[in-house]
Amino acid sequence: MAIYHFHVTQVSRGRGQSAIAAAAYRAGERLQDHYYGEYADYTAKGGVVYTEIITPDYVPESFHDRETLWNEVEKVEKHPKAQLAYSFDFALMNEFSMEENIILAKRFINENFISKGMIADMAVHNPDKKERDNPHVHVLCPIRPMNTDGTWGEKQRREYLFDEDGKPVLDGKGHQKFNAVPMTDWGRPETLESWRKAWADMVNEEFQKKGMQERIDHRSYEAQGIMLISQIHEGPNVRKMEAKGIRTEKGSLNRLIKEINQGILLLKEKVKDIMDVISELSEEMHRNEKSTKSDLPQCLQKYFADRNETAESYSYGKNKARKTNLKKMAGLILIWLSRMQI
Repeated sequence: MAIYHFHVTQVSRGRGQSAIAAAAYRAGERLQDHYYGEYADYTAKGGVVYTEIITPDYVPESFHDRETLWNEVEKVEKHPKAQLAYSFDFALMNEFSMEENIILAKRFINENFISKGMIADMAVHNPDKKERDNPHVHVLCPIRPMNTDGTWGEKQRREYLFDEDGKPVLDGKGHQKFNAVPMTDWGRPETLESWRKAWADMVNEEFQKKGMQERIDHRSYEAQGIMLISQIHEGPNVRKMEAKGIRTEKGSLNRLIKEINQGILLLKEKVKDIMDVISELSEEMHRNEKSTKSDLPQCLQKYFADRNETAESYSYGKNKARKTNLKKMAGLILIWLSRMQI
């Protein structure tokens, strides 16, 4: 089953985070942090299968070096609580090969990030999981934009406030009040939503090209009308412990929630299949005035016999189709029997 995940956070010095450490972790490298005067070493980290820094044409060539790029970001951000970078992560598809996933991710990054003037440090991960592959992409983008002349631009400008008489509006310390106006739309909720939708559309287009039935949806479960259980927030410490193979209470609870949600989704899919079949059968029975409720098992047998006959024309997957038809027919007959006993 294709899985949709697209999330964005910020790397912030105010939360004790470092752009160098974030980049080193995602790329699985050892980078020197000039701001803190230390090294961030994640060379022992596994699962990193591809990295690349993608930039607009006017970005200095030296910024294609990861250590140079993120030290320059740390250098230009003077404030002790500065926001340093946007951190994106989104799931790749197990239904595609790794090469296909990387090509698709790079296309998305170019069309949605680079086209807006963003610098993107991309890292593809595929952790070694026993239960299921989990390919995904991490993308770090500096929050501060870059001018077309290769110099750093401003993140925001000040819009000073005046009263009705044109006099400056002052705060308690006598300083003129102002609104901070962002110089880009990168942090707007509407922009994030457009990116989330763009990724889903791009993946679904690829599914369609390949003749596959899978689809993903960028909307929340609530917006889709799917009542699933929300996972709890784990936090960085729990995630670090889980990454080291240390099972935690929060991690175990989220694993249980994932299993329950997976069951809900599978059940929803099965119910939809059953209702589709019932709808088709109802139409057929209405066309035949002599049909009664007792005719349903015979109708089911005929319906699935026709489906099995169609399956014989498949170039592959005949046995799988027949097994699926048998399971559906058995489920429908059980439902019919239970209703006859009411």
